[in-house]
Amino acid sequence: MFIGLLDSCVLWPSLQRDFLLSLAVEGMYRPAWSSAILAELEENERTKLTRRGFTEDQAVARAARVVANMRKGFLDAEVQGWEPLEGTYGLPDPDDEHVLAAAVMAGAGAIVTLNLKDFPADRVPTTVQILTPSEFAYNTVALSPVRSGRAVQEIAARSGRLGPVRSTTDVLDVLEARYALTEAVALLREALEPA
Repeated sequence: MFIGLLDSCVLWPSLQRDFLLSLAVEGMYRPAWSSAILAELEENERTKLTRRGFTEDQAVARAARVVANMRKGFLDAEVQGWEPLEGTYGLPDPDDEHVLAAAVMAGAGAIVTLNLKDFPADRVPTTVQILTPSEFAYNTVALSPVRSGRAVQEIAARSGRLGPVRSTTDVLDVLEARYALTEAVALLREALEPA
């Protein structure tokens, strides 16, 4: 199965994270990340929640719960043994070395990130693609728009627990408008249209 390493910058936006992980639940790919990526995610999630008005204690607890749920839901996603490779690639930003090291150790076919400039082609093994969330979502959804559509339906069915109730159309609208997953959303709209 194709392995996609998800950088913290694509896991931080809540609905985008939910969508990417829901695609994995549907068996569209296997996600991977490192302990360092999860630590970054937890810190960014805490900061986001604090800015939204949560107390520091509430933000810390909720951010920790996000990471704990990811670990519980994807037992084989956390890459081990990447540390010896960190710092061996000569990336422009040394802080991104752990991402590439984890991708290599995971056997990932892609790193899904918004930081394309930090992963120049001449520094990345040819077996690893660097993809934006939009490119990755399109490539993944294109494999089976119907199965991918089930992921969106599940997101809509779960909505309302921590935020507003959303229909599948609402979910697709946000994925397109906020996260620019335009091509993937077009495939999903077509797959989810009533016959």
